[in-house]
Amino acid sequence: MKYSVSIETLSPLHIGTGTELLKDFDYEAFKKLDIGDIIAAEGRIFKTKTDELTILAERVKLLTKSLRPLPEKWHGLKDIEERYRKRYLDLIVNERSRKVFEERASIIEYIRNYFRARDFMEVETPMMQVLPGGAVAKPFMTHHNAMGMDLYLRIAPELYLKRLIVGGLERVFEINRNFRNEGISVRHNPEFTMLEFYQAYATYEDLMAFTEDLVSSLVVQLFGGTKITFNGQEIDFAVPWRRMTMEEAMRELGNFDLQRSGDLGALTSYAKGLEIEGVEKDTKGKIITKIFETLCEEKLIQPTFITHYPVEVSPLAKRSKEQPDITERFELYIAGMEIANGFNELNDPEDQRQRFMEQIKDREEGVVLDEDYLAALEYGLPPTAGEGIGIDRLTMLLTDSPSIRDVILFPLLRP
Repeated sequence: MKYSVSIETLSPLHIGTGTELLKDFDYEAFKKLDIGDIIAAEGRIFKTKTDELTILAERVKLLTKSLRPLPEKWHGLKDIEERYRKRYLDLIVNERSRKVFEERASIIEYIRNYFRARDFMEVETPMMQVLPGGAVAKPFMTHHNAMGMDLYLRIAPELYLKRLIVGGLERVFEINRNFRNEGISVRHNPEFTMLEFYQAYATYEDLMAFTEDLVSSLVVQLFGGTKITFNGQEIDFAVPWRRMTMEEAMRELGNFDLQRSGDLGALTSYAKGLEIEGVEKDTKGKIITKIFETLCEEKLIQPTFITHYPVEVSPLAKRSKEQPDITERFELYIAGMEIANGFNELNDPEDQRQRFMEQIKDREEGVVLDEDYLAALEYGLPPTAGEGIGIDRLTMLLTDSPSIRDVILFPLLRP
């Protein structure tokens, strides 16, 4: 049997070079090829005694000449920043990098199919927005010349997705980019991918169960079981996952009793003792959240839902009926990272207006009074729960990648 195939020199497909078996094959010309040249080979395919797939080449044709030498075979491309800057070389010489991005594609495909199988509609909302909103973050600004107006790259799609719920699309999801003009770290990139979804007539408790099933079934699909290793630590995704209120987590993991030290003065002093900056003008709820993040986040290794977030840090979440200063909200932590954020959506337009006004008064980044969104709430947002899951961080976990730059093909770098 004969085959005509195009291959790269680095392909696992080997080219046999037994000249006594070749007819019009110029072996001397073949020896002049360089690593990185792209060739086409024609001949019979067979396996050697060592089970190596091989072409018994009868004809070889040069398709593309490599003018630059590839990184040396055994050492590869080791410089981390060079790998990010020249991802094309990284993908050529580092099998591990190719595997990460193949797995990323599989993760997104699984998530998309999971939602479609549960009657969610995939939608697209604007990335250029007249008003920033949906999260507290500093936006990127641009300008539309023809319309003579400033626009913002979106920091979150939330307010547009909830408009769709008002419009009667009761289950929607979007997998797309968000942009935040903030710091860069191993867990933060200015451009990142989010899954955000909303379901009418569901609660945040429903979404916690939904998330458990989504992620645990994804892990089983990828690994054949519920346990993985990330950063040298074993993580078990078997359900049910642990659930703790923020107050419980601070007491059990941070040895801090909020009931005993819950007044504003004591909280401020304690936060300063932890070297938390900028708490002098913060509200009580914001200080509590910062103390929680400092004391507890890195200790939340196994999948854990943290609930009962203060109203001051949850401007779009519904208040608890039992505790009006607390919201019906959760965040999912795994391996010390926030992976997901969800809550029962605030659908009271007057309460929402007041929360927006308080944020504007506090000069929080990315917060404006979105009158059109408030008008949509006045038409009626049904009881709804919504959630966002960071695709990049989830991919970090499931590929055992230490940096978010390892799972983004072209991360932002200084020139």
